[in-house]
Amino acid sequence: MTTLSTTAVSVRSLLVILPAPPDAGSPPPGTVIAGLPLVRRIVLAAERAGFERILIHPRACPEPHLLAGTAATRLDADAPVESRARLVLLPANVLPQARWLRALREMPLDPDTLAVDPSLTAVVESAGIDELLRSAGQAAGAQDLIAALSRRLARAAEAGDPAGRFALGAAAGARDAEDWLLRSLIKDTEGFMSRHVERRISLAITRQLVDTRITPNEMTLVSLTIGLLGAPFFLSAEPLQQLVGSLLFLTHSILDGCDGELARLKFQESPTGARLDFWGDNLVHVAVFGCMAVGWTLAAASLWPLCLGALAITGTAASAYLVAHRDGTAATAGPPGRLADAVANRDFIYLVLLLACFGRAHWFLIPVALGTPIFMMLVRWGAGRRRTA
Repeated sequence: MTTLSTTAVSVRSLLVILPAPPDAGSPPPGTVIAGLPLVRRIVLAAERAGFERILIHPRACPEPHLLAGTAATRLDADAPVESRARLVLLPANVLPQARWLRALREMPLDPDTLAVDPSLTAVVESAGIDELLRSAGQAAGAQDLIAALSRRLARAAEAGDPAGRFALGAAAGARDAEDWLLRSLIKDTEGFMSRHVERRISLAITRQLVDTRITPNEMTLVSLTIGLLGAPFFLSAEPLQQLVGSLLFLTHSILDGCDGELARLKFQESPTGARLDFWGDNLVHVAVFGCMAVGWTLAAASLWPLCLGALAITGTAASAYLVAHRDGTAATAGPPGRLADAVANRDFIYLVLLLACFGRAHWFLIPVALGTPIFMMLVRWGAGRRRTA
């Protein structure tokens, strides 16, 4: 963390981290939550939310080394800022989601109007930001500053969605904050079994990994290796062999969730990691479907299962290519997106597991060979709707 220069700069959005209210009972800024110190986690979320400047009140972070390598700067009471800007004031005991901070940065707000969240997070749009920064630098904490601003500015509605932040205090400690962060990683589009079985296991594993040096990419490689090790078990028609392969396939799916969870928790997302995860996942699917086809061919002493396997593999590879190149977006929006998510739902692994108990895991190639063309049509439909819009 460096000291802010006294040279005037032109910015559009600033976030100021203020000392927590004295009666909040919040933990120290260096308290580790899911692998990162509290104040560092706040700063990284603000960077991800797109704030052009992040300022730290000296008493909100008395240990500058906690912010080494971040964009945070020390709040200087004499530092001027030119032009109208959006100012967000955040107490140091409030743990935010990046999307919540982004919403505060972008929310409609009349000039010289103050919006305050029950956590004492405040948002103001003003041409006199330099004066407000001086007030922030001189304030004892968020509570005193908001009280002073409320006497000068009109009050607006509450700021942001309360679900996007977590206020630490006497009644809610670091463990509660960690629980909240982990729950926020569950996606709305997940299937029933994925949400209630796999995600519970992966989050428990991730909770143990966040305090280690294991990286998301390393978890991706572990997941990929386990998935590929499971594929050859489907060459056999024996139920026990197929069951082992199915369990390894399921383990791959569970650990495949850990890499993304680690990346989001520790702000280590990267395009390279996303590509490794995406293509690694599809490589496992291709290997499993290929071994299923070969195993079925050997058991049936016929070549027609190879044709079914070729359809499944071709459809999987083509679907992956379409998804990876659909206008750079991560998901198809609207009804096409929801249908595509349903077709690609990971709950299919439990059908493989059930069929494997009877030595019939290769039957799963039939819905795959039929389902992947449907998935491709839905992706193209969604892409066409976006171009039209």
